[in-house]
Amino acid sequence: MNIGIFSGSFNPIHIGHLALANYLCEYGDLDEVWFMVTPHNPLKEENELMDDKLRLKLVQLATEGYPKFRASDFEFHLPRPSYTVHTLDALKRTYPQHTFHLVIGSDNWRLFHRWYKSERILAENHLLVYPRPGYPVEAASLPQNVRTVSSPIFEISSTFIRRAMEEGKDVRYFLHPAVCDELKRMQNESLN
Repeated sequence: MNIGIFSGSFNPIHIGHLALANYLCEYGDLDEVWFMVTPHNPLKEENELMDDKLRLKLVQLATEGYPKFRASDFEFHLPRPSYTVHTLDALKRTYPQHTFHLVIGSDNWRLFHRWYKSERILAENHLLVYPRPGYPVEAASLPQNVRTVSSPIFEISSTFIRRAMEEGKDVRYFLHPAVCDELKRMQNESLN
């Protein structure tokens, strides 16, 4: 099977993540998308990161009932810090029957040269680059195993959702209903 590896902090997962994954399965050549919840991204600050297990639970709630999506804690069982090259190596060893495609945003593609062992990732893996606002990618300049995806652009981020929630804004249409309910429940518990 062709599996898309969508790694991220998913802090929290939102409809942009889900719609992109759905697009990749329905309009691309992926059989499944695995939402790989990362313990900590070495290129990001950790201070606003929700607990690992909570973020995994939210991804499980968001993907439940959709057979082409899988919530994964695979990286939780790998040495830290979590580097993509190690994750991809471990996935290929564990699931040799699958072909993996790393799914990244064009914003991350611009920084890809800074990733740990980025040259090896490029040499040994398939990448799918989806559009992000303000980060155009010239498809003709990409290596052969890197493809752009012409998915819709979602101008939404987990940071936006966290800020909106802190300000008491209604975010229900940006989140899967089960994720929204769980975050509201947690927010109410913290007030009591």
